[in-house]
Amino acid sequence: MDLFQKCWDFTAAKEVMEAGIYPYFHALQSGQDTVVTMEGRRTIMIGSNNYLGLTSDPRVIEAAVEATKKYGSGCSGSRFLNGTLDIHIELEKQLADFLNKDACITFSTGFQSNLGIISAIAGRNDVILCDKENHASIYDACRLSFATMIRYKHNDMQDLERAINEVPDNKGKLIVTDGVFSMGGEICNLPEIVRIAKEYGARVMVDDAHGFGVLGEHGRGTAEHFGLEDEVDIIMGTFSKSLASLGGFMAANEEVVHYVKHNSRPFIFSASIPPANAASALCALNIIKQEPERVRNVNEIAEYMRGLLRERGIPLRETQVPIIPVMTYDDMRTFRICKELLEEGVYVNPVISPAVPQGQSMIRTSYTATHTRELMDEAAEIFAKVFSRV
Repeated sequence: MDLFQKCWDFTAAKEVMEAGIYPYFHALQSGQDTVVTMEGRRTIMIGSNNYLGLTSDPRVIEAAVEATKKYGSGCSGSRFLNGTLDIHIELEKQLADFLNKDACITFSTGFQSNLGIISAIAGRNDVILCDKENHASIYDACRLSFATMIRYKHNDMQDLERAINEVPDNKGKLIVTDGVFSMGGEICNLPEIVRIAKEYGARVMVDDAHGFGVLGEHGRGTAEHFGLEDEVDIIMGTFSKSLASLGGFMAANEEVVHYVKHNSRPFIFSASIPPANAASALCALNIIKQEPERVRNVNEIAEYMRGLLRERGIPLRETQVPIIPVMTYDDMRTFRICKELLEEGVYVNPVISPAVPQGQSMIRTSYTATHTRELMDEAAEIFAKVFSRV
């Protein structure tokens, strides 16, 4: 059989293209902001993870430019060898201090961060307990680790306790969960996860890609939100959301970070974060420290938009974060609504099966600290117009 037969057989995306409702790969002609130019049209952006509005902040842009001038466009090697810059070390130090952890290690992407952390920490004699709705990078990391992975029902603490109770005492145990689940916008039940981990001798890792900069008084994420910063063993995060850059990190105990630095294949064998990305993430972190009101602003604008959508009868899944899922239920209907919203001037993200169960398709909308109420009023009216038609 031809290796490429699967390619010839894959027709689903082309069928949607032929129907004129393909919702992916729309090209931006401007930077990430609250209003963008997308394929020649003015478009309100409510499909971005730019939670604190820092991707277009002049200070962040200037930091990236100056770093490129000083260090060049790339590092030409891994952190393990020639690719460590002083700004990498400074970024790690400041992240560790901000998150109240001993140490920090950075990775070239968020996806790679989970691969690098989990595959180094867990091995053949270990068990990973994984929420069913964790990010795809966590699932791939579990496979790469060769540890036994046990999935527990989404945010179901009874099922987690049932599963961990069956793990032999001679196995290392790691509970891994998203802090904020990226599609549905739920916050993990971290107090119960910590309780179960203590009772059964497990370690806790939180992927806080969508919690960092969004939850907690200072934006330190899910652990700060629950007052459990000392109880979470590993905090993972990304730079591509609140930190307005590209990359990822792990903050943990110094000995754990030291071990990962010397045993993580994705870290050792990948080129380091380019200077511009490191500098822009460092600048964004300093802005978060200086302007904690951005955390409040992004949550307030999301709550305002929830109210507008409720008033117009738009079916929502209720959340407490700047992610508002709008229920559309059917895959093809989801594509049609996304197409009409874009034509009217609003960009959103379609979420269809198998990313969600069949019949639970949704539109994922997400919000930014620099969105205005006037923009939300405009976007809500467009939602009402499109939903009345489709």
